[in-house]
Amino acid sequence: MTDLVCRIWALLVLGGLGAGVRHVTGIEIYTPKEVEAVNGTNVKLKCTFSSSHPVSTTSVTVSWNFRPVDSRIDETVFYYQDVPYPPTTGRFKDHAVWSGDIMKRDVSITLHEVPPTFNGTYICQVRNLPDVHGSNGEIILKVVNKASLSEIAILAAAAGGACAVILVLLGIFVAVKYYRKKHRSPDIEMPPREGVLKESSVWIGSVPPKRPFI
Repeated sequence: MTDLVCRIWALLVLGGLGAGVRHVTGIEIYTPKEVEAVNGTNVKLKCTFSSSHPVSTTSVTVSWNFRPVDSRIDETVFYYQDVPYPPTTGRFKDHAVWSGDIMKRDVSITLHEVPPTFNGTYICQVRNLPDVHGSNGEIILKVVNKASLSEIAILAAAAGGACAVILVLLGIFVAVKYYRKKHRSPDIEMPPREGVLKESSVWIGSVPPKRPFI
């Protein structure tokens, strides 16, 4: 009897601990693994999250940090708490702007006119009190001097498609114009033929009769 009670008590304790563990959830952060941008252009660093607790503009804090390719020291890029706080010093001054919407679980930022020195890893950290557990999102940004082959192929395909559409429309226009001209030709030629016949009739009718031979 004592063994049975001990077993039941152990199961209840373990069940309670298991239930407690299941209720512990952390913030999930979603970012692309890698982003490519052409030197001097703007690029959006997309970062969204999900939380088990209600979200409000006052409960969420966001930190964006940057780790250069040749360094292990993180630099502050952007901070949000109640309102956005863009950087006032450093390499990201006048470059980093807020592009997110807290109520839509979007904490993205946009970097304007990116130079090659912006190459590196960007860390997106989100906390929604009391939900402060969870991993961070990381994006590797590659700043290139020209568009990649895939982007060039897309632009070439778009230009080729536009040219094909123009050629098809031009062909249809020429065909319709030729068809109309062909069917109008008999009507245009009829009046001259009638005129010729009338002139011939008048000429024949106007020939003076021959005099009898004396």
